[in-house]
Amino acid sequence: MTTAPGSARPFRVVHGDTAGALPGAVVAIGNFDGLHRGHQAVVEAALARARALGRPAAALTFEPHPRSYFRPDEPLFRLSDPAMKLRLLAGTGLDAAIVLPFDAALADLSAEEFVRQVLVERLAIAGAAIGYDFHFGHARSGSPAFLTGEGERRGFPVEVVPPLARGTQRVSSSAVRAALAHGEVRAAQDLLGHPWFVGGTVRHGDKRGRDLGYPTANLRLDPSGELMHGIYAVRVGIDGETHDGVASFGRRPTFDNGAPLLEVFIFDFTGDLYGRAIDVALIDFIRPELRFDGAAALVRQMDDDARAAREILAAATPTRFPPRLP
Repeated sequence: MTTAPGSARPFRVVHGDTAGALPGAVVAIGNFDGLHRGHQAVVEAALARARALGRPAAALTFEPHPRSYFRPDEPLFRLSDPAMKLRLLAGTGLDAAIVLPFDAALADLSAEEFVRQVLVERLAIAGAAIGYDFHFGHARSGSPAFLTGEGERRGFPVEVVPPLARGTQRVSSSAVRAALAHGEVRAAQDLLGHPWFVGGTVRHGDKRGRDLGYPTANLRLDPSGELMHGIYAVRVGIDGETHDGVASFGRRPTFDNGAPLLEVFIFDFTGDLYGRAIDVALIDFIRPELRFDGAAALVRQMDDDARAAREILAAATPTRFPPRLP
């Protein structure tokens, strides 16, 4: 059990067997990859219903992502890994996240069995909130209309949240992935309602940045990710403090063209970060990754990139990182 910073309410994370985990809760059900504005609307609907009924509110989510289960050979660009997803959910005001293992047993449940076994018998839910496109059960046979009907029959209300759009773009995890793959960081942030966050443990690199006057904190991102290779203005969360910086994500074509790596130079920071957990928020895209004719040309460009990042971040709104969970 954890308490999110700034909140007096404990946030519970329940894995696996959910029998009696949080009986009588109103549940927001979904994958919640990235917790974009549409997901947030589902969570808000669950919170509002829970307040009206005097009940706790929880997210009911699944790991691994169902698409990864059904199509394991197709890489999936996860917007938030399991740990980051829980951190994002912890910052919403929910009382808990219930994480069901998406395995053969769950995948084989019919829609009727999912409602009876999971929602009614195990969780005894008092209500549910889902997105307009949420489907569940074997062969995705359970639709929002089906769940609404089951709720009426079994005594729990279901709220179906309609699609959201930002301008002409419908909000979805796929749209966020596409924006990040094209370096459209601001568009992704508009769809998410927050910056795109990644977290990880700082690893040792080849120390080349230190020799160039730009020592970096290096993170290895999920190889299934499709973030555009390039230079980004970033904010970095370290032990509850936020720092500005500039980051390169890519293969370092000037030197080794190696495996993709996120290399973060933190402005006005001194200290050893090796082995420590940090968070990085992408604030804006500066330029694509390029190959330079030697280190001197690269350093001149890095100087320009750092100036550009400082200007971008000086005008950007403050960044609030999701709370860390034990």
